[in-house]
Amino acid sequence: MQNESDEIINQIGEENLPSTIRSLQDLIAQVSGRHVEDTAPQQDSGIAEVVPFPFLAIVNQFEMKLALLLSIINPNLGGVLLVGPRGTGKTTIVRSLADLLPEVPRSLCFYGCLPEDIESGGMDAVCPECAKKYGEGKPLAVMDRVRLVELPLNSQIDDVIGGIDERAAIHERMRLRRGVLARADRNILFIDEVNLLSDDVIDIILDAAAQGYYIVRRGPISATYSSRLILIGSMNPEEGYLRPQIMDRFGLRVIVRGLDDPDDRLEAYRRVHAYQINPRKTAAQFAETTRIAQKEIQLYRELLPQVVMPDRVARFGLQLIEALGIDTLRAEITLFEAARAHAMADGRFEVEPMDISSIAPLALRLRRSDFIKEYFEHQDLEEAELANVISKVFKELTT
Repeated sequence: MQNESDEIINQIGEENLPSTIRSLQDLIAQVSGRHVEDTAPQQDSGIAEVVPFPFLAIVNQFEMKLALLLSIINPNLGGVLLVGPRGTGKTTIVRSLADLLPEVPRSLCFYGCLPEDIESGGMDAVCPECAKKYGEGKPLAVMDRVRLVELPLNSQIDDVIGGIDERAAIHERMRLRRGVLARADRNILFIDEVNLLSDDVIDIILDAAAQGYYIVRRGPISATYSSRLILIGSMNPEEGYLRPQIMDRFGLRVIVRGLDDPDDRLEAYRRVHAYQINPRKTAAQFAETTRIAQKEIQLYRELLPQVVMPDRVARFGLQLIEALGIDTLRAEITLFEAARAHAMADGRFEVEPMDISSIAPLALRLRRSDFIKEYFEHQDLEEAELANVISKVFKELTT
């Protein structure tokens, strides 16, 4: 592992490294036991200011932190579902991701044209104005931070996908306004209490997230919007369960439990208390390590395409899936993509069995179905009976 970490350093140059920390996991471990100073209250300006609780100030909860970071490093693993009781920090930790999010190209065009569209599909893949700008050497996009977009719990379908722009309709014009899904393109969409959403709304979100785009038709007009997003959901199982189809669409699943160690609970209280007194100063105590983590996440996203998975490692993962009796193909997609991100976060360009073992609980839990297992067992009996009857009648007919 040390040799491969050195290989990364040689590839990008020592001067470009965000820190001397060898992996993102090391960084998380370093700040986990750190104490936060009590501070004097800051003067109230009367203006509301959102200062997220620092991600690295969350006590323990390593699995939840790891799952969220891997989903940012590799958006292809299908997002994260946090399952646990109230008061365990699910919403807090997701909102705290804001300071860790990397940069992505943000289109300057109304239609969302990007240079990568031209690289993959030629000039016909962008609008005429952007094709002209590209030919003139003008930028089509700027680098901008990934944003965290939250879906309100009472959202209706038109809020999610968009609808007729009422302001334009007043002037007797027909124009579509963007919905939450379009605003979440190339960003993170967070759905708190996802199990309380109506089935039609969650189905639309999952389909759009899976395809990367969706189409809105309203009367004589229609529009196609991009929805390349990282989906993060949270739920309290006391308030209801998700349909199996919906549960299967989330890549990593974290079972969030409360802190067991009294020392951890005391440290969590101290950090929350310091944050409530002075959010800005508490955030400042983690500002440097947060900056390091953000730079490393950006670096890992850029290097991720170079990570390879040997066949022997892939077969190990497939053996786990077969032994657990999991039918859905999303199991290996999530497992392998998460393992690639895990290897990259550990400073390696090659996935090892250790990566599969570390990620397997996150990727494979809550994927088996006792109902389907019993259904197939009953169906096997029927199939055997059918084969016997067909064979018997066929012999009688041919003799």
